[in-house]
Parts: sequence; C-alpha cells; structure tokens
Amino acid sequence: MRIVAQRVGKAAVEVAGETIASIGRGLLLLAGISPEDTEEDAIWLAGKLVRMRIFPDVEGKMNLSVADIGGDILLVSQFTLFAGTSKGNRPTFSGAAGPDKAIPLYGFLAARLEAELGRPVSKGRFGADMKVSLDNDGPVTIVMDSKSRE
Repeated sequence: MRIVAQRVGKAAVEVAGETIASIGRGLLLLAGISPEDTEEDAIWLAGKLVRMRIFPDVEGKMNLSVADIGGDILLVSQFTLFAGTSKGNRPTFSGAAGPDKAIPLYGFLAARLEAELGRPVSKGRFGADMKVSLDNDGPVTIVMDSKSRE
C-alpha cells in the first residue's frame, strides 16, 4: 500500500460538481492499493499516519501529530500511485489492485484511521472522477510504502 500524505490547511473532494467531502487543518491521504496488500499493511499505515509528528508545536518544530492538534483526515483512493512507467510514454496500472480487492481494503484502511484518530475520517468516492483541492501547508508531503516500511 502506498500513501502520499500531505499536511493541509484545508482540502476537499468534488464529484460531478458536488463537494462530497471537505476537511480543515489535517492530512490529505492519497492511497494506492496493490494486489499484494493486506489488512496488516493498513493497520501499520494507519498507526504511523495518525501518530506521525509533522505539525508544528509552539516553537515551530514538527513535533505534533494530526491527533495531537485535533486535525482532520481526508482519504482519497489513488490507483495511479502504482503506475508503471518503464516502457513507452503511456503508464500502465497493472500494479494496482482491482476493485474486488481494493474497495474492501480501502474501507478497512478508513476504519483503522478512524479507530486510531478516535473520530470519523472524510473520504473520496472510490472509482469516481474526483477533483481534489488542497491548501498544502508547508508544503509537507510524505510518501510511505507499507512494503518497505519507510
């Protein structure tokens, strides 16, 4: 499972001209799921993401987590995180899990994030053509892969 975590002042997802989810200060998480991913990957990522200290404390040092600041999380599915670009100019997406595997694991990740955070997280719509807007704070962008545990 791959995650692009962005520290945001606010973020929103729009589908067909309608805003379906929005958050204030917190994390926008773009999540890609591979065929090899399991619930264990989601458990590890959820714990790391909710406790990751990337928000500034009173001295301006990145010392606080999204949980510490009472921040929000917006989770958006992003199969293109598993794009293959080694041949030609058109990416392939065969490295991404199909909907039968990805949808339940995306739901499980959302549930684990909610359990770790202690409140609901906002979500995009799986498989939809989404317009994602964000106010990237910092900018702080962290890429994580559950297989390399980086």
